[in-house]
Amino acid sequence: MMNDIIADALTRIRNAAMRKLEVATLLHSNTVVGVLNVLLQKEYITGFKVIDGQNNKKTIQVELKYDDNEKSVINEITRVSKPGRRVYKSASEIKSFKNGYGTIIVSTNKGVIANDEAYAANVGGEVLCTVW
Repeated sequence: MMNDIIADALTRIRNAAMRKLEVATLLHSNTVVGVLNVLLQKEYITGFKVIDGQNNKKTIQVELKYDDNEKSVINEITRVSKPGRRVYKSASEIKSFKNGYGTIIVSTNKGVIANDEAYAANVGGEVLCTVW
């Protein structure tokens, strides 16, 4: 039984990027879709689509993005808040990450958004993961 579907999704993306695969297959969750929307908006991935499987089990196909040297655009993707230890930050605490080169993905009352949007909207929330 899997307790943390977000950590599983991030690990699958990380492993697929290390193996230089074009597509990673993730388990479906609305929170994972929210994280992928932020990754797509920040251009860490080229796209994703939700696929209906057998027995109403949905999966997500994520198209990974690589640079001209066939190196993954995602240098590091790390889970911050875990089921055993939740991490919450206010809007002022999530202003920037890695001098603006990285992104903090935050679950707020306005949905799953990036740190710059959360700072502009002056909302804090649970820090799901960091990407750079």
